[in-house]
Amino acid sequence: MSFKCCCYVLIFGVCIGVYLIAVMDNYTNAAAQSLDESGTWIVGTPMPNPRTEVTAATFNNTLYVIGGFTADGKTSNLIEAYNVPSNTWNEKIEPLPITLHHASSAINDGKVYVIGGYTGDWIPSNKMFIYDIITNNWTNAPAMPTKRGSPTANFVADKLYVMGGDIRGDALATVERYDPVTRNWTILSDMPTARHHAASAVVDGEIYVIGGRITGSLVNVDIVEKYNPVLDKWTKDLNPMPSKRSGIGATSVDGLIYVLGGEQNQGTFGNNERYDPKTDTWTIESPMPTARHGLGVASIDDKILAVGGGPHSGLTVTGQNEIYFLKKD
Repeated sequence: MSFKCCCYVLIFGVCIGVYLIAVMDNYTNAAAQSLDESGTWIVGTPMPNPRTEVTAATFNNTLYVIGGFTADGKTSNLIEAYNVPSNTWNEKIEPLPITLHHASSAINDGKVYVIGGYTGDWIPSNKMFIYDIITNNWTNAPAMPTKRGSPTANFVADKLYVMGGDIRGDALATVERYDPVTRNWTILSDMPTARHHAASAVVDGEIYVIGGRITGSLVNVDIVEKYNPVLDKWTKDLNPMPSKRSGIGATSVDGLIYVLGGEQNQGTFGNNERYDPKTDTWTIESPMPTARHGLGVASIDDKILAVGGGPHSGLTVTGQNEIYFLKKD
């Protein structure tokens, strides 16, 4: 190799090293995984108050982790905000108006919508609360027509879609849409498969509902179904998830959906599986360092955050905060 080629190789290597140090300076590398494979898992500062069965959503560079169970089995109204660039938590967030676990959340126009869930005595809720990030205040919104825990929720074209869920273990197929402008709810076509503890994500204006369970016990499914909000139409018979999981979280990045975690009778999952809606195919990605269910999953740019959850089946909690840095071509 010529002297000039050696210099180029050395300069390239130094540049890559400086880039990785800059990106990961505030974090601990938790993966024996190289960037040449899929992505890289990094451990961030743990959540100050460990919880499971939380819901989470992101805005700008901040993740909001909402509600859930604490280690003593109490239902929480805590909101904690994690800032990714600084790797720090803000605990001075106005708490939920009520305690909730197994709720769902979505963000639109700088506001966090928290929908459904269970109160402390396992009574299903149809309440919806809206958190204004700028003013740090909550407001009550019109109640959802159907009371339910563990639904999924997504915004498409500034309208909120709430799907599935359960009432004390009885799976629901119900789909309801909320319009923030008219403040009205509309009942839409049922999901083909009633389920709860599922995950969902939006790609190209369509909602994909993935996995979940169909009874009160851990009867997990690998089903993937797609909803078109414009046509109010469902597509089924899509390629199933490689593993049957419930108590999972999902997020979409660059048109791909990542499904993390989960629970079964034998324990919890660290699985990280990626779905490509364009090709209807699945890819196995680097697993989470900490297997768990009931976790909060959301994304910021090319980073996927997996926070909290239960490391073992049933009521267990962790404050684990793990961040998946996606590989970029």
